[in-house]
Formats: sequence, C-alpha cells, structure tokens
Amino acid sequence: MPVTVIDPKPALIIVDLQKGLLNAPTKPLPMAEVIDQAARLARTFRANDLPVVLVNVEGSPPGRSEFGHSSAARPQGWADLVDGLDAQPSDIRVTKNGWNAFHDTGLSTILRGLGVTQVLLAGVATSVGVEGTARGALDYGYHIVLATDAMTDVDTDAHVNSVERIFPKLGETGTVSHILALIDGRPSS
Repeated sequence: MPVTVIDPKPALIIVDLQKGLLNAPTKPLPMAEVIDQAARLARTFRANDLPVVLVNVEGSPPGRSEFGHSSAARPQGWADLVDGLDAQPSDIRVTKNGWNAFHDTGLSTILRGLGVTQVLLAGVATSVGVEGTARGALDYGYHIVLATDAMTDVDTDAHVNSVERIFPKLGETGTVSHILALIDGRPSS
C-alpha cells in the first residue's frame, strides 16, 4: 500500500550507508543516488526536529550460511558513515553486527523514549539490512514506511522481491518526494 500518512513523531532510519560499501555494484540504483535521496530525507527530518538514526554494520551474524560470513579484518574506516549524509551530533548512532538494526542495539528503547511510533527506512542492501530492520521494526510494533527510491541492492531480483512482495506485508512504500510532501502536511507533535 502506498504511504498514506506520516505520524506526528516518526524517525528516519538510514541503514548501512558507509564507506566500505560505497563501491558495491548496486542495482537498480547507483549508490550515489541512494545517498542523495537519504540525505534529502535526513535534512527534512532534522529541520523538523525529528529523530535521524544512522546505522552502520561492523560485523556479521554468527552461524554458517551457504554464502559464508567473512571474519577477515576490514580496512580502516570501512564502517564509517558516508560523508554525503552530513551526520550531525543530534543524530542517533547505531552499530549493528547483523541484518537488523533493532537486534541487540537498544534502538527500540531509544525510539520509544522519544515517543516515536513510525519509522521510515532507507539504505542498503534492500533485501538485507533494510528488510531485516523493517522486520525488526514490525516485531516492535512500529508503523513502517519504506522509501523505495532511497534504497538499492547488489541483486536486482532481490531488490524487486523485497519492494514488491515483502515490503507491502511490513508497511507502506513511497518515493522520497511523496514522503517529504506528507511530512510537510503531517500534524505537529
């Protein structure tokens, strides 16, 4: 269902837009476009005194998979947030070690303390960090909005599957422009 309303107290969660992933061969959108769109959202949230959560990933979930999980040391700065997000001291920072920004991070406690009832998601990869975080948000009872032109993946089929099949089951979807128009028209908190 296309996004219909922005709650009085939403939070923006930007997932894994970090330097170590800048050169990933993303599809269908290039990483630079996703960063620009996420930055547009972040500027609007900050201008409206709404929480911005910047998530990075440092590790991998434990356990075996057919793709494996790298335990190799990553280069210096790999987990640093990209400069294009213009991170601010007021932003909430979350470091995760898996797919879901809510798992073992205390993020829900922070957001609940701020009165947040809705989360808007952007970032990479659509089918991993974004979808994993959306599933976590659903488990905590948040209303969920997914900014479909502010996310991308390394696998077009996986991106399309998340956007067309999974996300409508988790929340509402919309473009950044549509979401920004709704933010401008939302009731104040």
